[in-house]
Amino acid sequence: MNIIVILADSCRVDHLGFYGGNVATPNLDALAAEATVFDQAYGENLPTLPCRTALWTGQYLFTSRGWESFHEDDVLLAEVLWDKGYTSALVTDTYHLHKPGFNCGRGFDTVRFIRGQEYDPWIVDGRAVDTDAWYRFRGDKDDAMWRERAAQYLRNRTAFQSEEDHCTPRVIRSAIDWLDEVTASQKDRLFLWVDCFDPHEPWDPPEPFRSMYDPGYSGQELIDPIPGPVEGYLTGPELAHTKALYAGQVSFVDKWIGVLLDHVRRLGLYENSLIVFLSDHGEPFGEHGIIRKASGSINYEEVAHIPLVIRHPEGVGAGKRVPSFVQPPDLMPTLLAAAGVETDLRFGGHRLMGLMRGRGKPVRDFAVTAQHGAQWSVRTERWTYLVHLQGDRSDELYDRQADPREKLNVIAELPEVAVELAAGLRRFADKVS
Repeated sequence: MNIIVILADSCRVDHLGFYGGNVATPNLDALAAEATVFDQAYGENLPTLPCRTALWTGQYLFTSRGWESFHEDDVLLAEVLWDKGYTSALVTDTYHLHKPGFNCGRGFDTVRFIRGQEYDPWIVDGRAVDTDAWYRFRGDKDDAMWRERAAQYLRNRTAFQSEEDHCTPRVIRSAIDWLDEVTASQKDRLFLWVDCFDPHEPWDPPEPFRSMYDPGYSGQELIDPIPGPVEGYLTGPELAHTKALYAGQVSFVDKWIGVLLDHVRRLGLYENSLIVFLSDHGEPFGEHGIIRKASGSINYEEVAHIPLVIRHPEGVGAGKRVPSFVQPPDLMPTLLAAAGVETDLRFGGHRLMGLMRGRGKPVRDFAVTAQHGAQWSVRTERWTYLVHLQGDRSDELYDRQADPREKLNVIAELPEVAVELAAGLRRFADKVS
């Protein structure tokens, strides 16, 4: 069996067709039709690097680790598969994985970093760029930092002359090149992790995706708003257009995932490959008054809820929807179980094969999402309880059945529910610490 994992960073569940979204994602919809779709997958420790740690270790680490490198005694997914004879590759433009000291290529036979995303120091020749044409700054002490970041992205952007120069196509082309090289001598026990930074901001897709969802817009295109409050910063049409750019980026990513999957089919690998699609978190567009993942916005539904699709080559769970809670620490034990890999490692996550087969009870009754040191939250079928660990913001409680978008804080009316959820969250935190 081969294993192919495709991660699209910052991909909202409600922007995928197979989750009921109205954004065009035909290639992912087709994959989902052959797969198990998990309807209540929630991120564990956000954002980018902490989530990869959960995915590659199978552990809950929200109580102990934030944005930091892997530890020396971590045993990573790629390392376990390498020890079982898998040939592997990590192909990514998620430049945080490339930063000094993080060692995110550990265990992979091949690592290919595609340069130029976001604020990656790729083009550093000082060429002039017009930041005010594409950005609006907030007029505070952080403007100098954001202006330099904006300039770095715009310098990187000067290398994009055609659609295929953008980062996602280059990631997919590099993954295809690796598959072509390795399959000349091997077509089984391949492990490919394709980690696309898109649809993460900056939301700067090429045409026709750029104007696909707001074709009549004539105002300033703010491709990378500065994180923080929407009020007083973006007008209604500007916010709507920025979200339309994001939707275009999602459809752009879907197109290129389709290119990869078509090539997997041409190589004769598709029928022997377990294929996973997921994201690390979503993205806020003003649902709680915040644009982008500013502090205090991470644990709400629009960010915490993530897509997870697993297509088994033998058709296990094909066309099935799983309504129970699953989380990123579940991926590693699930992949190893599906591949028949035995290990004496103890995971915080659970194998999901039983759910895919339609047998057994849910693996958990709740999902915990955190931003280490800043926010913790717990979701049950009925409730979301959110606690702020920094600042003076009060805890929050939402009725998920009556208020699925988590807009009406009912903690004042139901303090006893919050107390019970807080106690359960603390017990779980103590258990995984």
